Amino acid sequence: MASDIPAGSLAEVRGRLAQAAVDGGKYSMMLGVGGGLAALGAILAGLNLTGENAERVWHLIHVNWIYFTGLTFGSLALSAVHKVVNAKWSGVILRFAQANVLFLPVVWVFFLLLMTVGYEPVWGHMHEELHTLPHGKEVWLSHPVMFGRLFLSLALMSWFGWKIVRTDIAADAFLSKGKVDAGRRAKWEALAGDYDHSAAAQEALTGRQIISGCLYVVVYALGMTCIAFDGMMSLQPHWFSNLFGGWYFMGSFLGAHMLLNLMQMYGGNTLGISDLITGKQRHDLGKLCFGFTIFWTYLMWAQFQVIWYANLPEETGFVFARLYGDWLPVGQAVFLGMFVIPFFGFLGVEPKKTRPWAMLVATISLTALFTERYLMIVPTVSKGAAPQFGLPEIGPTALFLGLFLVMHALFARTYPIVSPRLAEITLKREIHHFAEEHYDATDEDEDYFHAPGTAKA
Repeated sequence: MASDIPAGSLAEVRGRLAQAAVDGGKYSMMLGVGGGLAALGAILAGLNLTGENAERVWHLIHVNWIYFTGLTFGSLALSAVHKVVNAKWSGVILRFAQANVLFLPVVWVFFLLLMTVGYEPVWGHMHEELHTLPHGKEVWLSHPVMFGRLFLSLALMSWFGWKIVRTDIAADAFLSKGKVDAGRRAKWEALAGDYDHSAAAQEALTGRQIISGCLYVVVYALGMTCIAFDGMMSLQPHWFSNLFGGWYFMGSFLGAHMLLNLMQMYGGNTLGISDLITGKQRHDLGKLCFGFTIFWTYLMWAQFQVIWYANLPEETGFVFARLYGDWLPVGQAVFLGMFVIPFFGFLGVEPKKTRPWAMLVATISLTALFTERYLMIVPTVSKGAAPQFGLPEIGPTALFLGLFLVMHALFARTYPIVSPRLAEITLKREIHHFAEEHYDATDEDEDYFHAPGTAKA
């Protein structure tokens, strides 16, 4: 419980947070598991790339690139939104979302591979159809124009996303550099730069983050729409949906919240600060997961309903192919995992606060989101009439999952994985709200950070 903090001293807690910021070495288990998965996935993918299943491997590389790219930029969008609105409740856990920024090099490597050696297996079938399109659309979907558009989108999102995290890191490196080991001290001093924790420096930092956050939100919406259109919708160039981009980037935003649910639980236990991630914080995060689950469903229904009542053959074919025959169970699994289970799973107050249950629901939602990306891509590019998931599909999936875990762990071992500065703001506000009884009727005394022995009557 939040009230079980040793000595009940905020000064002692401040020291714990500063130590947790430099304890990235404790992420060795995540690093090992991720490295093992990545190695296994690389071997399986490599073996199948040389045989008759090469196209299936490239298809799943593309599915995983779409999925993990969405989670990466969605996590940065989560951070940007919190900076823009000056959110104070998430200070203890926000860095666990920002840590996914280190996956950006992997995003870029596989983007270049897909646009070169992987282009024919993924987009090659589109060539014959391009000549039947209006000239403007043919040019728009051509390989060079698509590459330039995606390159610019990724570059802008990467730049502004890293800028938000880099600014935050500077302040925390300054506060924790005295506790870091000698091997990292010089790097952390360089990260801190000229930041001195003065009022002026803090005000300048906040201003830069708000500006970067506002710019990132704009380029996120535009860039992720380009990824959705070029990475999924263009695979069937005669079909289009104006809502498809919004559905993709809001689904990724939902996935980022579900992922944060998992990473904050793992990080809290690993770093020994799980008692500082209070029931109030878990409840607030759960409410966002619940709310964006409903919003994803609204976008799905808004897209489906228009196609259904218009009943135009060029529109219904895309949906019909995914909700009939062998693909119907996959579509049903997406609906259950993306809406039904998270909706009822997070419907009450206690489920949002209960760690094992929240972890289970978040895992189901993230799995369903991956299945949704699979369903959007594979029926169009696959030569088979039914879904297949064997070694050619397991290899790329294990590779990407392993690399994602490795890069998250490497962030923790390189940069401050906790922000003592932001965490202290959160905990002080909880103390204030507890003392003044400014809290929701659904929250209890133990859901707030406070000293032992101060529970309300």
